[in-house]
Amino acid sequence: MLSLPNIVSAATSHKTRRAASRLLSGFGIAATGLVAAAFWSPGEAHAEFRVCNDTPNLVGVAVGYRAEEGWTSEGWWQLPATTCATVVPGPLQSRYYYLYAEDASGSGRWTGYTNMCVAEEEFDITGVQDCFARGYQQMGFSEYDTGREESWTVQLSDKPSTQESQN
Repeated sequence: MLSLPNIVSAATSHKTRRAASRLLSGFGIAATGLVAAAFWSPGEAHAEFRVCNDTPNLVGVAVGYRAEEGWTSEGWWQLPATTCATVVPGPLQSRYYYLYAEDASGSGRWTGYTNMCVAEEEFDITGVQDCFARGYQQMGFSEYDTGREESWTVQLSDKPSTQESQN
């Protein structure tokens, strides 16, 4: 099992919003509201890919999606019990998003059949090929078909399960 990493900030504005969301998600729902207030203007539509932790334990979350530069995987967001975090801010650009999550107590994982790269510490990885050769780990992510909606929320329940991809 991967250990939940310490959070560091990123450099670009898009990455800064994500890093701030990761950092503050550990402080709960109120902090997520602070991130929204700090980085999104009132005129901007509130659209995003969110993950809610409906379990009694801390959960580490990674997300994957198709970006302009290719397949991308990012993590880790630390979601305390009964909190939510935005893992992809703004209107969703892809139809399919992928999620991998681990319970910090070691009691469960939310996995799937789409392999993507992850790292021990905070990561933003382009490409899904040769994870091990590039110094990463490979994990199976669950696929979520958003139907081209601008917003999507995934609820992680007490019973982690493997979800089959629709590839």
